[in-house]
Amino acid sequence: MNILVIGGTRFIGAAVVRQLAEAGHAVTVYHRGEHEGKVPCGIRHVRRPEAAMPVRSFPAELLSPAPDVTVHMMAMGEADAGAAVQFLRGRTARMVWISSGDVYLAYGRFIGIEPGPVLPGALREDAPLRTVLYPYHDPTKAADDIANIYEKIIVERIAMSSSELPGTVLRLPKVYGPGDNADLATVYGFREHPHWRWTHGYVENVARAIVLAALSPAAAGRIYNVGEEHTPTVAERLLKLPASSLPPNESSKFNFEQDIAYDTTRIREELGYAELVPEEDAMRSMRGRA
Repeated sequence: MNILVIGGTRFIGAAVVRQLAEAGHAVTVYHRGEHEGKVPCGIRHVRRPEAAMPVRSFPAELLSPAPDVTVHMMAMGEADAGAAVQFLRGRTARMVWISSGDVYLAYGRFIGIEPGPVLPGALREDAPLRTVLYPYHDPTKAADDIANIYEKIIVERIAMSSSELPGTVLRLPKVYGPGDNADLATVYGFREHPHWRWTHGYVENVARAIVLAALSPAAAGRIYNVGEEHTPTVAERLLKLPASSLPPNESSKFNFEQDIAYDTTRIREELGYAELVPEEDAMRSMRGRA
């Protein structure tokens, strides 16, 4: 298959590109040309300054050859998601969009922008979404700053709105691995909230889920949570990890009664997803990085 990846040279994107290439697919990566050290040889690069986030410009070169599937790693909001659909509808058979669990109402309750009681249990894909948009809005920053245009709920709406461009949405967990969150600060930093749960995913496992979605026609029109099969509490994680000198995160004003845990049954049952590396083993492999 010919697969176009928009923004695939860093962390998760680089792992996605590598796994696709190792499976024998022809991969084109559209990017700025600043971070490609971890991308394997044999990948076709289309480098443009306009590929900086948010990506609103797409050269015709990306359509020769036409991609069978496009994976958009970095759609941030309305303008860039809309530009991608405008350019690619009718020109690629399917499109995979990377979203986030921050779309859920539970996340709004956690960070304090949504009133209401705690939502118990693991979040399924049909769980309610936030009603307050732009969760990271910062009036001290420019209107076009990422903080003020970022909204994955709007990205998802656009992604699933075109009959000419069947979409798949993947809601990612907190990702860790060599290159980002390698010190597991998102675990150690919350040691003072031992009963809280936050779904994590090792970078290679998250990339595997994205690759499966890209290669599976059955994924068209579907939304999937990605992450651990079971989300342990912070205390349960720490029992299986070495001690760390990282200080606790004392600046957070979040509601730690609200878990941010995802139910990942759908992607496992529909696409046959399973971790390449067991999550407990992956977390332990970060030993010495903390």
